[in-house]
Amino acid sequence: MTASDNPCQSCGACCSYSSNWPRFTTEDDAALDLIPAKFVNDRLSGMRCDGDRCTALTGKVGTFTACGIYDVRPEVCRTCMPGDPECLMARRRFNLGELPPGSIAESQ
Repeated sequence: MTASDNPCQSCGACCSYSSNWPRFTTEDDAALDLIPAKFVNDRLSGMRCDGDRCTALTGKVGTFTACGIYDVRPEVCRTCMPGDPECLMARRRFNLGELPPGSIAESQ
């Protein structure tokens, strides 16, 4: 799959939906230690946000985005999948609409 095939990279809504969303849940200490401290909130309970947007997100929501810590992102980020209820809720907040036909969401 190429970057252009991934609807997440033209979205980013889930990473900008709520400062409470990018929280740590099931990660062990070794996994958390891989996340650069500048991206962890002061309570050490989740990702640092600027408003509702995760500070690890780069780019413009709805245009082109990327995760600056994709390989070590927390479990909550790994479980949000294109087209799932959380994805669609976040997309609605940013008026991004449904995912286009043929997207990843339809194959899951």
